[in-house]
Amino acid sequence: MDDLGLSDWLVKQCKHLGINKPTPVQENCVPAILEGRDCLGCAKTGSGKTAAFVLPVLQKLSEDPYGIFCLVLTPTRELAYQIAEQFRVLGKPLGLRDCIIVGGMDMVSQAVELSNQPHIVVATPGRLADHIRSSNTFNMAKIKFLILDEADRLLEQGCTDFTKDLEVILGILPAKRQTLLFSATLTDTLQDGCLIVLHKLVNSVRTRTVEELDQRYILTPEKVKDAYLVHLIQTFTDEHDDWSIIIFTNTCKNCQILTMMLQKFYFPTISLHSMMKQKQRFANLAKFKASVYKILIATDVAARGLDIPTVQVVINHNTPGLPKIYIHRVGRTARAGRNGVSITLVTQYDIHLVHAIEEQTSRSHQEQLLSEIRVSSYSLIYSL
Repeated sequence: MDDLGLSDWLVKQCKHLGINKPTPVQENCVPAILEGRDCLGCAKTGSGKTAAFVLPVLQKLSEDPYGIFCLVLTPTRELAYQIAEQFRVLGKPLGLRDCIIVGGMDMVSQAVELSNQPHIVVATPGRLADHIRSSNTFNMAKIKFLILDEADRLLEQGCTDFTKDLEVILGILPAKRQTLLFSATLTDTLQDGCLIVLHKLVNSVRTRTVEELDQRYILTPEKVKDAYLVHLIQTFTDEHDDWSIIIFTNTCKNCQILTMMLQKFYFPTISLHSMMKQKQRFANLAKFKASVYKILIATDVAARGLDIPTVQVVINHNTPGLPKIYIHRVGRTARAGRNGVSITLVTQYDIHLVHAIEEQTSRSHQEQLLSEIRVSSYSLIYSL
């Protein structure tokens, strides 16, 4: 970390937290940001992208602390809390003041926090735009940094909700600022430099899953897919009782159904999806992080950015329709040099989707074989 141009106190803080060697995205982005350049950072999941913008922002803040210094926008509430936590941990010597503005929480208390002019605001676009429309008690006219994390999702073409909210937010920000975009997937929108001429960093644009990830698939008829899932989970829990598993599914309804099904088989299972109240979402995620529950059933609200070291396995209950969704989902394991396993349940209708994923990532999936007799027994039990 000594060669990035960071101050001694920040290098010391990194080493205290076990961050001794910069990752490629940090090596390329941190010096560029410290020089005052706009930056687009695109690197594999789990490669330290958050620290790549947190560190230079903290250094610049330490030189001239005032009001709302940095605004970070992110598409999901859970990721907003995770980013704010990194700012707090790395910026502890500064007495950093941060504010999290996300939906599902009390707007009045959020407005009070904003009026106190915290150094860092981490927000989802919708809720922050609501505050801007309804209040003028806070001032963002002197912001130094605008950061879009998971920028491909925020700037996704056709996502009108984010587009309208971003227009409202950009309307109150100063033209003279640094704009930083970070993502694990590089889309045409990002490549075109939709907001500003950007300094580009692209690490392995085509191969976007890490080498430490063991990628597998299971061919299963649609009607007995859940029996395969139960047998697969039983196999992992029997062999590795300290592993945590995330199972991704495509709808809130399926998320609830799968959770109830696995609880019927006495698996320690909890769910996370957008139809839950926000306090329950945070509580469930905290219980999963603390390994109170070893299995998390989630929709794609959990697919981006979440960093939970105990997650060793990601299971795709449905094959994602887009390769970039797959890349973000499986990126919840094999992070920061650790090993991990991803397994996709592939039905007769999904073969072309797997081929598209393999073409995008330039990596083949290996078949995971299961005992058909055990699968049949689980299928029979579940039908009773």
